[in-house]
Amino acid sequence: MSSTSVTPRFGARVLLLDPLDRVLLLHARDPEAPGHHWWELPGGGLDNGEDLTDAARRELAEETGILLPELGRKLWIRESRFTYRGRSHHRIKHVFLARTVDTAAQIPPKPTENEKAGLIERRWWSATDLRHCPDKLLPGSLSELLDDLLGDRLSDKPLMLIG
Repeated sequence: MSSTSVTPRFGARVLLLDPLDRVLLLHARDPEAPGHHWWELPGGGLDNGEDLTDAARRELAEETGILLPELGRKLWIRESRFTYRGRSHHRIKHVFLARTVDTAAQIPPKPTENEKAGLIERRWWSATDLRHCPDKLLPGSLSELLDDLLGDRLSDKPLMLIG
């Protein structure tokens, strides 16, 4: 099946900043291609009947144990096509800004079996450290987007990102 014929799955992610303006990223890999790894924002797909902000908050709690009572504005919408575990995927993810004063988990994370198989680590990144990350970032322009956000240069209207 070609990746262009895969029905898109919608989801939500959180760009979570701590009091030092560090961003929380997950280091993940494809369990069937361990050399293929990347850093990404916490998040995932919508459950039936779930809205984007509820999905983002739920996924953040499941993946990190961090509970957020609310989210900030939508920063961007990213459409991507990729292969994972030998299958083609098409995703449209809405990314929300959030801040936390407490970087510790409030509840035990509850990753899915798929997430457990692919998770390498969680890490808080400063903008400077992120600029020097040698690994793949999702989205690829994450470092620049974070710089623009922290420098108050990111549009108030959500950006559309492809790839």
